Amino acid sequence: MTLILNSTTIKLMKKYSLLFLLLGTLVMIVVMAKTGATLKTPATPKGILDLEFAYNTEKTTAVIAAWQPSNSVSFDNIAAAKLNTMLDFIFLFFYSLFLFFTCDKITRISKSKMGILIANGALWAGVLDILENTGMLFTLSGNGSAMIAFITTLCSVIKWGLALAAVLYLLGGLVQLVINKKLQLLFT
Repeated sequence: MTLILNSTTIKLMKKYSLLFLLLGTLVMIVVMAKTGATLKTPATPKGILDLEFAYNTEKTTAVIAAWQPSNSVSFDNIAAAKLNTMLDFIFLFFYSLFLFFTCDKITRISKSKMGILIANGALWAGVLDILENTGMLFTLSGNGSAMIAFITTLCSVIKWGLALAAVLYLLGGLVQLVINKKLQLLFT
């Protein structure tokens, strides 16, 4: 069977790929919030973010200790953190590609040189998220170290900066497209 892609099919794929990536991003936000809910404890009020930003072994040890099963907690938060981190590999696929393609499209419409850097930064956020998740999985498996904690946090901080820049560019670009009555160009 031969698959023939004409220009109409390609346009539809482009149009719906943004919708697919947005939907995947939103679904994974909900899934990640649910699977990570038990990670919010008095000692780790930010949940998995407390591990992402634990930049040394003292801090990672405190997070791991807070998630150990105890008499008052019957579930294994270490397993929940591992699951949440594994699911983040799916999430990063969706959010980084959504931000990249959307920022890239806005960049092409607005002819912004800065937008090219921001769109590429969204892809780098995904790569850094992979490194961050790997470091967290090492730590959660008892193989952490000061270097792994530092690199995990460094990747996390840069990732968040790049992702935030992309989100702000996206929101600003959407406002500009609405003002200029060019929003429909985003889906062409």
